[in-house]
Amino acid sequence: MKPTQRPSCPNFSSGPCAKRPGWNLAALGDVLVGRSHRSKAGKAKLAEVIDRSKAILGLPDDWRLGIVPASDTGAVEMAMWSLLGDRGVDMLGWESFGGGWITDVTKQLKLDDVRVLTAEYGQLPDLSAVDCDRDVVFTYNGTTAGVRVENLDWIAEDRAGLMICDATSAAFAMDLDWSKLDVVTWSWQKVLGGEAAHGMLALSPRAVARLEGFKPDRPLPKIFRLLKGAKINEGIFRGETINTPSMLAVEDALDGLRWAEGVGGLPGLIARSEANLAVLADWVANTSWIDFLATDAAIRSSTSICFIFTHPAVTALDSAGQTAFAAGVAAKLDAEGVAYDIKHYRDAPAGLRIWGGGTVEASDIEALIPWLAWAFHAQVATLPAS
Repeated sequence: MKPTQRPSCPNFSSGPCAKRPGWNLAALGDVLVGRSHRSKAGKAKLAEVIDRSKAILGLPDDWRLGIVPASDTGAVEMAMWSLLGDRGVDMLGWESFGGGWITDVTKQLKLDDVRVLTAEYGQLPDLSAVDCDRDVVFTYNGTTAGVRVENLDWIAEDRAGLMICDATSAAFAMDLDWSKLDVVTWSWQKVLGGEAAHGMLALSPRAVARLEGFKPDRPLPKIFRLLKGAKINEGIFRGETINTPSMLAVEDALDGLRWAEGVGGLPGLIARSEANLAVLADWVANTSWIDFLATDAAIRSSTSICFIFTHPAVTALDSAGQTAFAAGVAAKLDAEGVAYDIKHYRDAPAGLRIWGGGTVEASDIEALIPWLAWAFHAQVATLPAS
């Protein structure tokens, strides 16, 4: 039967993600509109985003953090175009965004010495094969595959290469070991539910030394330029952005950061996300027709939680049929207003993807579960009898 209890917030999208509990437009009441982002007040707002982010994440004092254009994508591209080419690079890919970085390095940058290590959706490549004396580009958490690295033990402390980490679905939800990383990127619209188009770029001293000592043999567009003369452009890391940011989005980012501080900072955010995963893990353990795409619990994401249908009536369908089935389940939930945007990513295996970051309440996931069962069985009933 159709459930009666509904999630208080039906926003389970994996990006842009749910706003923090209780959010409304009044949260933006102190927004700086009609003013230059280069004004004293504007730069103070931008610097506050940087400072609060560094404090919550425990970024080391000698790291730099800046706001950059074009979301996490812009931050990753800026890092790759500015830093790669000094030595060989290992590119790791186990989902669509990591695959995109591989395409950029091999077909756009066209670097000569590139090794590609990949795995199917739901798995990780052999991380022991990574050569840390080469540069390495990888996603910490595969948003489209529901897979995260278990830890960074595979990265050498005495490495010669730079570790460039796309952490857009991991920052503020997972404990990043900064000693093993050199470049880390994320966006506002993921774990803290901010607005789109703005990225964050964190650089270790080793990354800065590379920037100042290596000159790429390619032109760099203005929005990728991190140097001023031969030195790092320190203004970027004080809130003097390369392009014009949305001050509405800035105010919203500040609201999310203040909320994060109020729920216990990074430990509180991690606990909230892990609690969401635990609710879904209990459900999967007691449900015969669904499973995690990442079957190894050690590498299972707590933010972008991906599922496949295991019911024989669904697995008997061809790929197009399984995609249509998943779309039908998602459409039923959308029509009921209980879960929006939870169909699998377009390149991933057919199934569902539920965001479990800290802005999502575990009680809402608990309320969603009976609706998942209802929508699944309703969609099975539409299949031809075998």
